[in-house]
Amino acid sequence: YRFVVLFFNCLLTFGSYFCFDMPSVLQDQFQGGLGMSPQQYNLLYAIYAWTNAVVVILAGFLIDKLGNRFGVFLFSFLCVLGSSLFALGSHFRGTPYLLPLMLTGRLLFGSGNGSLTIVQNRITAFWFKGKELALAFGLTLAFSRLGSVLNFFLTQKFEDNAGRAPGITWLHALLLGALLCVLGFLSAIIVSTLDKVGMKQLGLDGAIQEESRKRVQDVKLLSLRYWLLVLTIMFFYNGIFPFIADASKFIQDKYSGYSQKEASYIAGAVYDSSLVLSASAGILIDYVGLRGILASACAVLTLPVFGLLAFSYVPPLVSTIWLGVTYSFAAASMWPSIPLVVPQATLGTAMGLATSIQMVGIGVSNLVVGQILGTKSRQRMMIFMLANTICCIVTSVLLNLVDRRQGGILNTTRKRSEQVQRDPDR
Repeated sequence: YRFVVLFFNCLLTFGSYFCFDMPSVLQDQFQGGLGMSPQQYNLLYAIYAWTNAVVVILAGFLIDKLGNRFGVFLFSFLCVLGSSLFALGSHFRGTPYLLPLMLTGRLLFGSGNGSLTIVQNRITAFWFKGKELALAFGLTLAFSRLGSVLNFFLTQKFEDNAGRAPGITWLHALLLGALLCVLGFLSAIIVSTLDKVGMKQLGLDGAIQEESRKRVQDVKLLSLRYWLLVLTIMFFYNGIFPFIADASKFIQDKYSGYSQKEASYIAGAVYDSSLVLSASAGILIDYVGLRGILASACAVLTLPVFGLLAFSYVPPLVSTIWLGVTYSFAAASMWPSIPLVVPQATLGTAMGLATSIQMVGIGVSNLVVGQILGTKSRQRMMIFMLANTICCIVTSVLLNLVDRRQGGILNTTRKRSEQVQRDPDR
């Protein structure tokens, strides 16, 4: 039953992840056909991140207080509304309404998508905590990445067909993204029903919300281990999403002979690798544990990615595939670690704070990258990514040291982890 819940839970963010990186695939069209500057283009990503940073804190608190079903309907609807407005705004090119409409669409979309991910993770953590948790998180990530991968292929197909197929333009890809968000809303109805029926059968319907009302003040007692984990996540993702947002343009500018289509496919290889490896990474981490050590290892192994892009002319596909591998293992080890270090009653709020801090970092990084690219310095962009990765290494090492002093739950084996989880006070 819980794997049926997981399937529809995975579909919640399939469409929204398809929409998230559409600007990356269509960067030339946005900056050429729509007349956006590099700073305005990167603002599409920055406003998404800033919105997440503010909204997800309140969203996590509301989810803990009002439950998963409230959150899943509200936030999936915001994804539909935001993606639709973003697609509509693109039809106002050459008018002063273009940028405000598209930014408003990204703002609403960001309000929904980041918060929807919190509900998704909360449902996953409830049904899989103590058994196959990393696998469940890995499958959720794989479905999200499938949306991202299809975006890099299908959106580019729309662009290729523009002018050849009557009436078909790349603007129709934006409408397709909005329709896929509608699929997420339909999945929200199904997963909400399954979650309610399942919890009622277990005799837990309403029990977690009642516990949350009593224990929401525990948020102020979140441990140092939790905050170090959050900073590790933030610094790692600072090197992922801002890079992907500008990767296709970077590849075309630095390496000769790459068309926009080829550059987009190469940039999308990060998601291709993640799609293939996420479930396997989850199974492996569920079996061996060692989440803290793997987080540090992923950060260290990401250093050569940006080093090669900054200081060499090694084919960029090597770097993007490599980055996809480290991203897969990092995501499967970092995010499932949060339910292990916070109480279930405050998990939504803890996830909201983690997502907020992550998005603050990504938003600032997008602005920095936009300013760097405005000066035409591509190498400095990679050096900035390297600096974030070094910070990630530092925080992950500190995380392992603190975790060891507090019982070592992040680096225990599966058997030991199950024993610890049976003790609610840990």
